[in-house]
Amino acid sequence: MENELKDALTAILKAELSPVLVRFDGIDSRLDGIDTRLDRLELEQSQIKQAVLETNEIVKRLENVQEQQHRIIELLSARSIEQEAKLKKII
Repeated sequence: MENELKDALTAILKAELSPVLVRFDGIDSRLDGIDTRLDRLELEQSQIKQAVLETNEIVKRLENVQEQQHRIIELLSARSIEQEAKLKKII
């Protein structure tokens, strides 16, 4: 009789817990999907960070070139003004 009661209770518990286990399996599946998406987002974020760093280096180089060109233009402008002044003295 005791074994029959245990078997009956075990059967009832299995029947009651079965939907819960099915639901947990669904939740587990969703969490796996979320993990996959997070892994993809982390990879994309890493790639974006690398692209930003590379772009930053390019911008710094362009700024340096632009500064050099600006200094050369100022120097050439000063020389041009000086040469114009000399030409006016000659004329």
